[in-house]
Amino acid sequence: MVRTSFQARIASVLILLLLVVIGALYFAVQAATTASIRTQAREQLDVGTSVFGQLLDVHSRQLRDAVQVLTTDFGFREAVASGDEATIRSALFNHGARINAGVVMMFDMDGKLTSSTLAPLSTARAEQINTQLGSQGQSFLMPFDGSIYLLVQATVSAPLPIARLVMGFAIDEGFARELNQLTHLELTLTGSMEGQPDVRVSTLDDMPMIAFEGDSGEVLHGGEPFLVQRLVLASGDGFRVQALLQRSLEQARGSVAALNRKILFIAVAALLASLVGALLLARSLSQPIRRLAGAAERVGQGDYEVPLALDRADELGSLAKAFQSMQQGVAERERQLAHNALHDPLTGLPNRNLALERLGSAISAQRHIALLYLGIGNFRTVSESCEAGGTDRVMQQLANRLKAALRPADSLARMVGDEFVLLLEGSDMEGAVATADRVQQLSMKPFRVDNLDIALDCRIGIAAYPADGSTPEELLRRAAIAMQDAGHLAGRIQLYESGRDVAQQRQVQLIRDLRRAAHQDELLLHYQPKLDIRNPGRIQAEGLLRWQHPQFGMVSPGEFIPLAERTGSIQMLTAWVIEEGIRQLQEWRQRGQVVQLSLNISTEDLIDAELPTRVGRLLTHYQIPGSQLIFEITESGVMLNPAVALQVLHGLREKGIGLSVDDFGTGYSSLAQLKRMPVQELKIDQTFIRDLHDTSEDAVIVRSTIEMSHSLGLKVVAEGVELQRSLDLLEHWHCDSVQGYLISRPLAAQAFEAWMQRPLTSPVSLVY
Repeated sequence: MVRTSFQARIASVLILLLLVVIGALYFAVQAATTASIRTQAREQLDVGTSVFGQLLDVHSRQLRDAVQVLTTDFGFREAVASGDEATIRSALFNHGARINAGVVMMFDMDGKLTSSTLAPLSTARAEQINTQLGSQGQSFLMPFDGSIYLLVQATVSAPLPIARLVMGFAIDEGFARELNQLTHLELTLTGSMEGQPDVRVSTLDDMPMIAFEGDSGEVLHGGEPFLVQRLVLASGDGFRVQALLQRSLEQARGSVAALNRKILFIAVAALLASLVGALLLARSLSQPIRRLAGAAERVGQGDYEVPLALDRADELGSLAKAFQSMQQGVAERERQLAHNALHDPLTGLPNRNLALERLGSAISAQRHIALLYLGIGNFRTVSESCEAGGTDRVMQQLANRLKAALRPADSLARMVGDEFVLLLEGSDMEGAVATADRVQQLSMKPFRVDNLDIALDCRIGIAAYPADGSTPEELLRRAAIAMQDAGHLAGRIQLYESGRDVAQQRQVQLIRDLRRAAHQDELLLHYQPKLDIRNPGRIQAEGLLRWQHPQFGMVSPGEFIPLAERTGSIQMLTAWVIEEGIRQLQEWRQRGQVVQLSLNISTEDLIDAELPTRVGRLLTHYQIPGSQLIFEITESGVMLNPAVALQVLHGLREKGIGLSVDDFGTGYSSLAQLKRMPVQELKIDQTFIRDLHDTSEDAVIVRSTIEMSHSLGLKVVAEGVELQRSLDLLEHWHCDSVQGYLISRPLAAQAFEAWMQRPLTSPVSLVY
């Protein structure tokens, strides 16, 4: 196979490309020139049409002025009025000759021709002219007597109309030449009578008549192409006048013939010069490109250090410089990628990968090391409070403060968005706690962002090697568990406790299994009776959710409810509780037992605008009145989003559902906020009731709460009643209802039915 040099290939490609480009350019110019000639010819025809109309209009005005002069002449009007034929004919001839009119005629008001400067017209032709006088207006075109006339009429009044005067201007070859001189267009006029050509005026010889029978377009005349435009000037009963404007395309091309020759010469010269230039360019490109190719091959092999020496001041020199810049940029990006793989882009701190690597190195060297795992409990609130980018600035400020707590041998890493790890080399547990306390003090100072003072709720978990783990992953996991436990402590610092892995695994499994608990029939609703002190015969209860786990058995609500709230499953549980409670109410109602049931709804449910609609559908489906339901809400739940929560509460009240404020006295809402809520009941928290006696501080709080509630028109329920003395005090203070183990523990549905059958002789007899 014959090899062709790079230089030859460049030259061949450039030469072929130049041939194609210059040839295409030349023929494109020719095509554009031809199209331009046709466009200009059409524009000239359009202009000629306008000029032709204006020329006719000028002659029309001249004739109208002449006719007006004659019709207003007193002597002429007297002659017409007296019927003086000789005077009339003399005036018509003299006036017509003075303005070079081809014909002057006069008709009486009945349309009869009374005088004319032409030879006597036939009666039919005179009637035809008279007809057009009535239908065409003051001026019109009409062929007769071997010519095409532009006719203008006016009325002779003395003072009443007594005759009509008509003057005509012959449209002849002089008129056509005048238009030709103005527009450089050829003009052909025809006037046909009874469908046959009768009169023809043209600046061209032997113009084929076939051109008049079609629309405007292109025709050949004597082998020469013309663009033509046909105009119908006048038509009437048995006659037609039309004009054909023509533009010779050959003459139009002649005006650009010299330009075409110049273009051809330039194209040939440019082609020859380009061929020579292509050969020289190919020669000058081959050697530098070979050097560039060699440099690119070295870069491809990972060698970024060898410089490319190409001392040129042209584009290839610029390319060489750009190549060197690219080489340096690639090297820098590789270094940056390597850095980013091990560092957090926001703070510049080591990331999880580098933290694990350093932790692994310490473990491999069997060096003592302590981990401080720091998390932010209110990170979501901080994110919602800050403007765009504000949270990032808080994290950057926090990272800077944490660095200040480090010793030279220690290191700091950012794990995820709101979590950091401090690696304390050679530190024992006591030193780790001291460092954690110092970190806690540093993070307690507010962070200034966007004119806001941001306070962080930092939790710190501590784990150490080798006491709490032998691998980097194990130490990090246990430090994270300790950090989660720290969130429940006042000091927000927690050492890892042995066995917490098992508890963590239990939590993970509970979270996973909770999503399917309702579908697996693992959820139960127990019912704790409530005693209406004023009306013991009224049956009330609170529905309490229970979970019978297939592995762990009965799981406490205090364990799985917080998990559901944290993982977003709480609304699913609430939906199940509401439907199960309403279904059970229907079952009891069918057995003749009317029970008023209280159910708890979560904070997330309070901001769900669709909750009233869904509950309403369930009440309708199970045919239960809303008055049999009471929804217990918390003060803090309403305060999270008061506007939406109040809208939901009003929607529930419209369904007839009662509303109760649960755990009253433990929240932070004001009395004004309580008055805004459409509630009918307050439920005093069991912490005030469990050890109630008449001399305790709790007694003052409970008694004043009952009195305040009654003054607001609210009923009061006391939960956690376990002692008879507490019940006696509450009854004495006119509490409305009580609930607690003194009355009954929570019961399954069947046991609650049995409880309802017990005789109600006294509150104590209700104890189950």
